[in-house]
Amino acid sequence: MLLRGSEATMAQEKSLILFPLLVLVLLVLGCVQLSLGKESPAMKFERQHMDSGSTSSSNSTYCNQMMKRRNMTQGWCKPVNTFVHEPLADVQAICLQKNITCKNGQSNCYQSSSSMHITDCRLTSGSKYPNCAYRTSQKERHIIVACEGNPYVPVHFDASVEVST
Repeated sequence: MLLRGSEATMAQEKSLILFPLLVLVLLVLGCVQLSLGKESPAMKFERQHMDSGSTSSSNSTYCNQMMKRRNMTQGWCKPVNTFVHEPLADVQAICLQKNITCKNGQSNCYQSSSSMHITDCRLTSGSKYPNCAYRTSQKERHIIVACEGNPYVPVHFDASVEVST
């Protein structure tokens, strides 16, 4: 009987050691799962503003299709959005170009040294959710992006400015 009692005591001690370890593993897995499901600011920028190599932006329904496809008409109509039709590496390189002040007063904005092909999407007057309708206009402009992180990448499209001649 004594042997059984000591075996039971050892089993209890093992479970007391393993239980906190199990709880810790479950907590870590929960945190990993949460972080995997969250879109980073750089990923959001790419989803909302990058459309490299697109040739269909001249289509008048381009903005209606893209705003819906990129989840910018869920629950509301995003009023204004710009898509950039340049390689991602070229847009990321802007973070190493001319530093300027952002519209919100922050100092982490950068202006592209060359003009870029963009498409501006603006909600048409009278358009209301869930029937979001956009006006599509193609432009060649310098763009201004806010950059953050390590690596230092675009996280916000701040503005576009006309190419001076």
